[in-house]
Amino acid sequence: MITIDGSEGEGGGQVVRNALALSLVTGQPFRIANIRAGREKPGLMRQHLTAVEAACAIGNAECDGVAIGSSEIVFRPGTVRAGDYRFAVGTAGSTGLVLQTILMPLLTADGPSRLTLEGGTHNMMAPPFEFIERTFLPILGRMGPGVEARLIRHGFYPRGGGRIEVDIQPAALTPIDCLDRGERRRVSATAVIAGLPFDIADRELATARKCLDWPEEAFAVRQLPEELGPGNALMLEAAFDQVTEIVTGFGRLGVTAETLAKKAAGRMAGYLASPAFAGPYLADQLLLPFALAGGGGFTSVKPSQHARTAADIIALFTGRRFTFEQQADGAHLVRAG
Repeated sequence: MITIDGSEGEGGGQVVRNALALSLVTGQPFRIANIRAGREKPGLMRQHLTAVEAACAIGNAECDGVAIGSSEIVFRPGTVRAGDYRFAVGTAGSTGLVLQTILMPLLTADGPSRLTLEGGTHNMMAPPFEFIERTFLPILGRMGPGVEARLIRHGFYPRGGGRIEVDIQPAALTPIDCLDRGERRRVSATAVIAGLPFDIADRELATARKCLDWPEEAFAVRQLPEELGPGNALMLEAAFDQVTEIVTGFGRLGVTAETLAKKAAGRMAGYLASPAFAGPYLADQLLLPFALAGGGGFTSVKPSQHARTAADIIALFTGRRFTFEQQADGAHLVRAG
């Protein structure tokens, strides 16, 4: 049985999610202790609990220690089964992170699957739905599988209540190289708002305009029905020939519209100034499929501790190690061994 100290490295919930996915794919059981030990609220939160329950459901698995606040679990995988599954986080916890847990295992199933996931779709500490749909899944599609995601209803923090649907057509993952993002095709800045004063969106866009040299028509407000709020997100999108990067700032109490927009625009400007294919969040997401494909590589901005921790967990289950090499142009080449 593989033993993991959940406090090592980045020490967040991704250690649990990646371990669950890898266990189902490889058939190896694991024990993880000190789950999220360094967080303000350590142990399993509701979205992590849903991820564990989803892994058990699709993989006919058994798990000890499944409870809110639990600092240790023991997971014994079974056989992954295709099916029509529905999982509800019950809070604004991220539907995308639950998907991250069970997507790779379902690509190994003996038939297509459909997922209905309910909870948060646009909340802090997780990529929004648009990132999954437009940034991550197109790259995964180039590797072989067919995965289509649909946003049925937005779910903002703290209310949640969002819903996404995902159709999964399994296929063997083929190694690819993603080294050059190509020419820039379009950019956009969209302030999404629900149940909040319209002025917030206007101020976000005004600040983003000052920071980014983008055409006036690139900026727009998307106002959602009031009953979906309160919620606010500023999404900055840059589409290239080979990849689309999406940077998001999420509205929350105590953070002004100007501060949110300036920080998001700064992150986008940093990506645009780099020649790298993948931004930090895409780099995190690509590690697992590239490892399971058995090879391939991509260029990235400076690898985060989050990414390096994910690489360490992948090595425990697969024996495959990633190399992170800085290039002369400042980008980092990440290659699956």
